Amino acid sequence: MNITLRIWRQADAEAAGAMTTYEVHGISGDMSFLEMLDVLNEELALAGGDPVAFDHDCREGICGTCSLVINGIAHGPEALTTTCQLYMRHFKDGQVIDIEPWRATAFPVLRDLIVDRSALDRIIAAGGYISAPTGAAPEAHSVPVPKKNAERAFDAAACIGCGACVAACPNGSASLFLGAKITHLGSLPQGQPERDSRVLAMVEQHDAEGFGGCSQIGECTAVCPAGIPLDMISQLNHDVLAALPRNKGHGH
Repeated sequence: MNITLRIWRQADAEAAGAMTTYEVHGISGDMSFLEMLDVLNEELALAGGDPVAFDHDCREGICGTCSLVINGIAHGPEALTTTCQLYMRHFKDGQVIDIEPWRATAFPVLRDLIVDRSALDRIIAAGGYISAPTGAAPEAHSVPVPKKNAERAFDAAACIGCGACVAACPNGSASLFLGAKITHLGSLPQGQPERDSRVLAMVEQHDAEGFGGCSQIGECTAVCPAGIPLDMISQLNHDVLAALPRNKGHGH
């Protein structure tokens, strides 16, 4: 396969970026999208050029680091697929492919296709945990969890925190990410004591980071590689509305 790539190049956070065109030849359909970029970067390096900077880590669809917008779609055209698990057989010989970084106020571009997603980490640090010391792991049946709740928690915990939901949202909202984290802990008995303070602190941090509000468009779920459903945002809104009356006078 021969592919034409139009890639966002930006020297650093302060520089002005622009799309740059490259031709890549002899690409196998069995290559992953990132392996195709590896081929391009090898050619650029051998020619004395500057390789394209992009994020990657596990390349197994687990970590969510491979954050690219491909032809206008976060993680590319295949549903429930991260960029690293997207294969070139899904593209056509001679196709033009645009590759850009996540676009969001809260995700400033650091270089080329790499953005700073530490805002998501700060949301977690604001309350996305259970702080009660529990010692060693208890017996599995010592704290009964209804099957429905357990499955709901597992579904929410599937979120890999990649930020595709933010990149796809016209408002730059991280509400799907936030809803998944809130639902995960809020579905379990261990998460109940801090449920109110958790959701209020995490929403406050979300807004402070510059993420936009949710208007229920649903683009976030369309690109989510973990298939997080939209109703987790409804769970988030429910928890916020339930927590506010109980926390009057506590700074929220």
